[in-house]
Amino acid sequence: MQTSSFRSGLLGLLMLAACGLAGAAERATPREARALFDQAVKYLQANGPERAWQAFNDRKGSFVRKDLYVYVIDRQGTYVANGAAPDSLIGLKVLDTVDASGKPLFREMIAVTDKQQQARVQYVWLNRQNNHVEPKHAWVHREGEHILGVGYYAPRSTAADARKMLDAASAEVRKSGIAAAAAKFNDAHGSFIGGDLYVFAVNLESGKFEAHGMNPKWVGTDASELRDIEGHPLIREMIELARSKGEGTVDYVWRNPVTNAVEKKRSFIRRTNGSLIGVGFYSE
Repeated sequence: MQTSSFRSGLLGLLMLAACGLAGAAERATPREARALFDQAVKYLQANGPERAWQAFNDRKGSFVRKDLYVYVIDRQGTYVANGAAPDSLIGLKVLDTVDASGKPLFREMIAVTDKQQQARVQYVWLNRQNNHVEPKHAWVHREGEHILGVGYYAPRSTAADARKMLDAASAEVRKSGIAAAAAKFNDAHGSFIGGDLYVFAVNLESGKFEAHGMNPKWVGTDASELRDIEGHPLIREMIELARSKGEGTVDYVWRNPVTNAVEKKRSFIRRTNGSLIGVGFYSE
């Protein structure tokens, strides 16, 4: 069994090697990643493993584009192809390697493709372009005893993304009531949590959390005295804003659940049916 220190060292090797390609490469779009993935699957099916591995491992070939590349592991979690760093990664067993959040991503890839031939998985990985840990998505496909994947860095959530989620959350409260809506806001696998975006709700009369997508255990606790690391009473300011104007924005600093770094954050808040509904985005 691999030790914790060994897995940490292996993760470091993977991040340095596999992200080395991205260090000088343009960021690809999700559509470009899907196109490369589809091309790689068709090539493997038409040409067989030996020719496919050779093509995928060619760093100057057609299967390496911008910060995209194709990788393939076998069912024991050993790399047989990796377009980012074939010289250092081919033959390396990564079955027990975890991502930056501790998630066993390769075990998940194997498990999910046991149930369906194609799937998409999410994890967090170091992006060498900006040296930030970011959410990453990968399309994975099982072909016989091998799992092929193409991953891309998810676009960082924007102010428009946060406003869109707030609109949807407010509509849900008006439609279903705060109790039913809060259950959806707190659902880790639901539509109101995505990447670094999530919904929080505070009762305007009691000042207590009714929902918090990243910390559901806070539900029922007093939110009014919550402060950021600079001592800013952010929820109290939000409550006052919601009561006086109905909606607005509040700026503060908060820990990003994806990067695990403290960053500047702006939250859009709105008074809806006696509750403060909020969604924030990270601005750095």
